[in-house]
Amino acid sequence: MRILILGAGKMGSFFTDILSFQHETAVFDVNPHQLRFVYNTYRYTTLEEIKEFEPELVINAVTVKYTLEAFRQVLPVLPKDCIISDIASVKTGLKRFYEESGFRYVSTHPMFGPTFASLNNLSSENAIIISEGDHLGKVFFKDLYQSLKLNIFEYTFDEHDETVAYSLSIPFVSTFVFAAVMKHQEAPGTTFKKHMAIAKGLLNEDDYLLQEILFNPRTPSQVENIRVELKQLLEIITNKDAEGMKKYLTKIREKIK
Repeated sequence: MRILILGAGKMGSFFTDILSFQHETAVFDVNPHQLRFVYNTYRYTTLEEIKEFEPELVINAVTVKYTLEAFRQVLPVLPKDCIISDIASVKTGLKRFYEESGFRYVSTHPMFGPTFASLNNLSSENAIIISEGDHLGKVFFKDLYQSLKLNIFEYTFDEHDETVAYSLSIPFVSTFVFAAVMKHQEAPGTTFKKHMAIAKGLLNEDDYLLQEILFNPRTPSQVENIRVELKQLLEIITNKDAEGMKKYLTKIREKIK
């Protein structure tokens, strides 16, 4: 299959690496310097090259801020039977775009990133395939993700956004709060060092990606849950309520079983 990957960043390079040995691949990036880090693939910087390549599948791996813009840039030079796809962690606006594009489409979300995941061992990582999409496109990504030993889940666009609001916004906000109140420690404990590593990794992510995840319409209710729990915990601590602390610890231990 001829596969065009949009964006030669971390995830674009990752998909190029795993696909280029079994498929004819090309990577398109408006920044030619990015293409220095991709191998065993065609490297394109112009739409004319894409038109000549005639891709059968497009995987949009650009930064989430530019996902729709990248699609609009290349659609005019794609064959009409080409399947277009994205791996965006935020699907806002994508469903409507796909339905109006006139192209077959598939949308997925590898629930891992180069910051924390070991890309050589993904058996403990997850991937979501959006149920609303082209059957053959979904089969392609299911086979691909199974070959990577990922745990695969199928959600609608709405279900995906709800999942992301819960599974990403809560740890993101919790990490932001930790970073906001932390002070430099000469001799940090193990827990502190682990939290610090998470904070540094998260804050190395793209600002727009963090913003879009937190601006998900479903995020405020999740953040409100954090505020309610902090209020309850602060009351227990302030009152030195040993019985209340015991009940609270029992409750949260049940949550993480």
